[in-house]
Amino acid sequence: MKDYIEERARLLSQYIIEKKSTVRDTAKEFNISKSTVHKDVAERIWQIDKGLAQQVKEVLSYNKADRHLRGGIATKHKYEALKENKK
Repeated sequence: MKDYIEERARLLSQYIIEKKSTVRDTAKEFNISKSTVHKDVAERIWQIDKGLAQQVKEVLSYNKADRHLRGGIATKHKYEALKENKK
């Protein structure tokens, strides 16, 4: 694996852990694709640093379990805004 890929995987992993960030938000922050972020933090980091990989896995697992709640809240806000605009 090339050095810059290892460095990017570490950087993305540390960012996700510190900010409790989602893959999507991390991709936006670093201006790279979600696929690249996911590949780096779900596959490549295990070859580089298993301890860091485990921490990232915990954050990503939490985000996955919580996403249906965030989606419901977003939908609620959407329809509240639409209701306000009709008045």
